[in-house]
Amino acid sequence: MATVTQQRVRGRPAHPSGPTSLTYTPNGNRLITVGSNNVIRVYTTGSDGEPTNIDDCTENNTAVAATNDFFIVGAEDGTVTVYTLENCLYDKMLTRCTVPIRDIAISSDGFWAAVASDELEVKIVDTRDPLNVMYIRDLSKPPKHLSFHPSGSYLALSCSDGIVYIYSLSTEQPALHRKLDELIRRLEAEDGRSSRAIWHPDGRAFAVPNATRQIQVVSRDDGERQRAFSGGHLGDITALAWSPNGALLATAGSDRRILLWETKTQMILARYDYPDVSNIAWHPNQNIFSFVTSDGELFICPNFLSSEHSNLLEKPLQPAPFIHYPLEETSGNARKALTNGFSDKSEDRRKRRGTPDTLDDILGPQSEDEELDFVEDDDGAGYADGLNGYGKRTNEHLDEINGLESKRRATYAKWQPRIHQSFQPGSTPWRGSRRYLCLNLTGFVWTVDQDSHHTVTVEFYDREFHRDFHFTDPFLYDKACLNENGTLFSCPPSDGNPAMLFYRPHETWTSRMDWRTPLPLGEDVISISLSDSYVVVSTSVNYVRVYTLFGTPCRIYRQKSSPTVTCASWQDYVLTMGNGPVSGDGSTRLLYSIENVKRDEVCQSEDTVALTDGARIKNVFFSDRGDPCIYDSAGVLLVLQHWRTPGQARWVPLLDSKSLERLAGGRKEESYWPVAVAQDKFHCIILKGGDQYPYFPKPLLSEFDFKIPCSAEVKEDPADMTANERPRLEESYIRNSLMHSLLEDLVSTTNATHSQRAELGRQELEVDKTLLQLLNVECREGEERGMKALEIVGLLKDRGGKMMEAAEKIAARYGRTVLQDKINKLAEKKLMGLDEDEV
Repeated sequence: MATVTQQRVRGRPAHPSGPTSLTYTPNGNRLITVGSNNVIRVYTTGSDGEPTNIDDCTENNTAVAATNDFFIVGAEDGTVTVYTLENCLYDKMLTRCTVPIRDIAISSDGFWAAVASDELEVKIVDTRDPLNVMYIRDLSKPPKHLSFHPSGSYLALSCSDGIVYIYSLSTEQPALHRKLDELIRRLEAEDGRSSRAIWHPDGRAFAVPNATRQIQVVSRDDGERQRAFSGGHLGDITALAWSPNGALLATAGSDRRILLWETKTQMILARYDYPDVSNIAWHPNQNIFSFVTSDGELFICPNFLSSEHSNLLEKPLQPAPFIHYPLEETSGNARKALTNGFSDKSEDRRKRRGTPDTLDDILGPQSEDEELDFVEDDDGAGYADGLNGYGKRTNEHLDEINGLESKRRATYAKWQPRIHQSFQPGSTPWRGSRRYLCLNLTGFVWTVDQDSHHTVTVEFYDREFHRDFHFTDPFLYDKACLNENGTLFSCPPSDGNPAMLFYRPHETWTSRMDWRTPLPLGEDVISISLSDSYVVVSTSVNYVRVYTLFGTPCRIYRQKSSPTVTCASWQDYVLTMGNGPVSGDGSTRLLYSIENVKRDEVCQSEDTVALTDGARIKNVFFSDRGDPCIYDSAGVLLVLQHWRTPGQARWVPLLDSKSLERLAGGRKEESYWPVAVAQDKFHCIILKGGDQYPYFPKPLLSEFDFKIPCSAEVKEDPADMTANERPRLEESYIRNSLMHSLLEDLVSTTNATHSQRAELGRQELEVDKTLLQLLNVECREGEERGMKALEIVGLLKDRGGKMMEAAEKIAARYGRTVLQDKINKLAEKKLMGLDEDEV
């Protein structure tokens, strides 16, 4: 549509150049503006006179919000002040922050004011009692914009980390209702571009400007993206606002234009040429539109809408532009169709037309020709007016029915199972303009978003063997793997270019041996892994692609469980995970498969990953000895035992991080980001303050010993040595037996080294030593513990007889002669080579 030609409104100098804000009072009687000087201007609607100036205020006011009785102003010095509208005087200090105020929002009843500053929190202050304050503190970056739901029960936060948070205010403290990532652009709080989420007046959805210069509508109930206003602005969005009835949307952009959109069709109705617009506002009940610019000018546009479009502003409340509304798609929640999606109780509501009451109304009126003349259209050539080719009268004489579609066309929600979301092991989401692509014991890979490109840095813990490197990334890599041999990257498809893999070896004996390979068009990378032998890629079409370290494809097959979740690899082994059948609770089972690529053998096929109800995997990796490990959201580290034997694998817990002594009694509030399992320890990053992911500066690695959850923690009693010692020894026996079993599987199924075989012997000795300590505890307890003591002796792995002799000496030490005789007989049978069942 061409630019609207109208008499250009003259701007009023309101403030010096700089950030300028404005707001109407809910009744529309006053318009308040604040800017970069120490003056607040209050304009009266309909008056051409000078505004009321309030001079006794702070300088550099950055935000303003109003009720019918008072308004609140936030300043760069961190003060939030209340002024009365009756006499335009200072009333009270509402709150104070240590950093500049960025935005203020007031609930529809005027009882609560939300304050956003450069602090990592949002204050929600009671305007009647400023000492009554609620806090939102679990933010990773400062909030940029705030917006109250029309009912006051929700608060939308647009943060500078590119995340929109929706908080419910129905409880004593704000509760996170929904977190929406990858919806808005990451913008610093002082950036002139907008990422504000504005609630539609009907309250069912909100709109936000995204990075592609579109205005995206998002459902409040399920967070799904609905209609979008696109194809309008050539520059970034700087301001946006719904009309009071929701029928129109106004947006301003850095392309020096204000656009007027129709909500129902998402079509542009008009374009207005005004540069540097920073804030806009509709009058609550009149055809007046106002905005301010970064030059400090105020524009008040009476009769803003032409006669062609002004009727849209007079309509009752209009519905938000949904593709589908979730509550209307669930039969139990279905609501009766209302006019425009809402009840209209006005007396002049248009009644439904075209509802026939008589047969004549249905058939339509007879014309004079039809009454007097008789023409039989016996050949179907259409001689008779009003009849179709079959001699039947059409319904063209009936008016169209206004409103929604027939009730018989009511739709029902399509049931969808809850699936396990895909992830890249060792990576973190965007936080601000940075994110980790890979974190492991070799080093870490991180990237910085520079808008037009990324910069990637690879750092190593051991700088004696490897040199850190840094490069400019025009491909926008979003996944990476790192090991002693090289670094693997992948990027998503964009602008018609396919997804791509990039491998860079650390050392080569040729001049250059890095390589890139594109994937077929329409195929995206879901997860990648890198071992000493192969590069493994899981894709969006459920293909598993295996390449050699220098780019030769050697395997491609379709994964049975889908959609795919992730993958991991170690030497010649490849582990893939995907969604399987749906369980009784409506969620899919997580399945895994393990294959030896070199031998072309399947070790485990579509087996289940053992997760508790509601848990999800946070990381999957192989230990330094090559055993698959997972860490779940419940804080449990598990290892896969007997995985080289088909059908024998099982997940065994190595550590429950929530039972660590450092967390006992609630002394610390922390969680753990899994990194690796190596040298019989769990290596992780400690996250404090409710953080879910590590951030910059580079975090330190911590390590914890394995502790298998065998029994409940018992408070130590100095007077009862046995009660304290037995649980510790039992856990030690279970743990040492598991470590021995894992190493035994490795030695028996691979070409084990001499050191590995020697380590197996030491592990076996540790198991027997723990059993002898348990035997000592039972013998000390008394003769009545003899049966359990003999059972412990039967668990000894030593076949040479030395451990049996030690067991006899322990029994003799405590004078357990009967037990000593039975141990002697058991030793004789073992030396004779009898089976354990016969023993």
